[in-house]
Amino acid sequence: MSDLSQIIKAYDVRGTVPDQFNETVARAIGTAFVEMLRESGDEPDQIVIGHDMRESGPSLAAAFANGANAAGAAVINIGLASTDQLYYASGSLNLPGAMFTASHNPAQYNGIKLCRAGARPVGQDSGLVVVRQRAQQLLADLNAEADGPTRVEQRDVLKDYAAHLRSLVDLSGIRPLKVIVDAGNGMGGYTVPAVLGDQVLPALPLTIAPLFFELDGSFPNHEANPLDPKNLVDLQKAVREQGADIGLAFDGDADRCFVIDENGDPVSPSAITGLVASRELAKFPGSTIIHNLITSAAVPEIIVENGGKPVRSRVGHSFIKAEMASTNAVFGGEHSAHYYFRDFWFADTGMLAAMHVLAALGGQDLPLSEFAAEYERYVASGEINSTVADSAAKIAEVRAAFPDASVDDLDGMTFQVGDGAWFNLRASNTEPLLRLNVEAPDADRMAKLRDEVLAIVRG
Repeated sequence: MSDLSQIIKAYDVRGTVPDQFNETVARAIGTAFVEMLRESGDEPDQIVIGHDMRESGPSLAAAFANGANAAGAAVINIGLASTDQLYYASGSLNLPGAMFTASHNPAQYNGIKLCRAGARPVGQDSGLVVVRQRAQQLLADLNAEADGPTRVEQRDVLKDYAAHLRSLVDLSGIRPLKVIVDAGNGMGGYTVPAVLGDQVLPALPLTIAPLFFELDGSFPNHEANPLDPKNLVDLQKAVREQGADIGLAFDGDADRCFVIDENGDPVSPSAITGLVASRELAKFPGSTIIHNLITSAAVPEIIVENGGKPVRSRVGHSFIKAEMASTNAVFGGEHSAHYYFRDFWFADTGMLAAMHVLAALGGQDLPLSEFAAEYERYVASGEINSTVADSAAKIAEVRAAFPDASVDDLDGMTFQVGDGAWFNLRASNTEPLLRLNVEAPDADRMAKLRDEVLAIVRG
């Protein structure tokens, strides 16, 4: 019997198929999900499900639907979808949802991202622990509930999803742009032609040059994780060689988007957060903007300069979505290139963030490198992982080495060390890793601080 504590983590379900995650497990989670919703006061008469391009997706989704049916809920299956497309379905239909994806994990993995009606997140503090416990009981019970009648409706929401995004950002009047998109054989190859191309809606002043649009869950070209620099090499080369205005890289389930300028250089997610925040504050003056504690110090500066209210959050989509809902924030951004919008049920959508960048770039004449420079104010290390046996002990060692630093413990430990430099150390939820992020006003100061901390962590 599967130990579900190995695959049901803080934010989602994720494991290797079929040894950790298979149809039996998916069916139990489907039943447990519906029962959790009912016990928490929701009335889950229907749920909506979708899956990405992984080979195991359709059968796992079907088993989950079978479990949901057995618990008394009908299912709307939207089939192939990006994660933000599933959030669109959950939000527009006001139904709980389940998205079968393992994002950028290797081909042998699959998983589930669960949400309540209106795309509200389900995490460890909002029902996922109950789902795990109930599903574990079902797997142990030889007399678990028998199959009920099959109630699954197939529905295509791709055109409606594309139309909704276009209603939020008008790209029709921008200057013509050449855009190279690296879908990494993930779901961007399915959604980009619908949203930015002319597959289902009228053409925009965009010339889209596709890279790796073929849906292939084995990721034959490179891992679909744009945060790893090696996965941007093909896109950077194509942007330079083809003289493109901008490059966009999506992760496997296309809920994250990374931006490359015309020189082939990355534009940091913090800069994108600042850019989009300024656009949203122009529409909704005085609004709250959420940023996680790893984003650049430039982000709250830009929010204040544009008349907004910055609110700092823990890392992780369930935390930032909850913070957005409680503050009615108009937008939220993370260092990992997740971007959240009030107009999108407080959920994350890389596609909508990309559209904001295209609208901003195409609404003026500067190249992206110059236009984005005002949002890039500091030098960051990026996230550096170190394998450690005792994360708490290592953090304590670092704390002792910086006695004069101002420290807070919102998520791990964030050290303000003066002269505009800071770093955060936090333990992984799922692996024996310490994650380090460093930022400083210049590259030399950042490198010196980074190396000083790493010497302790890895010593």
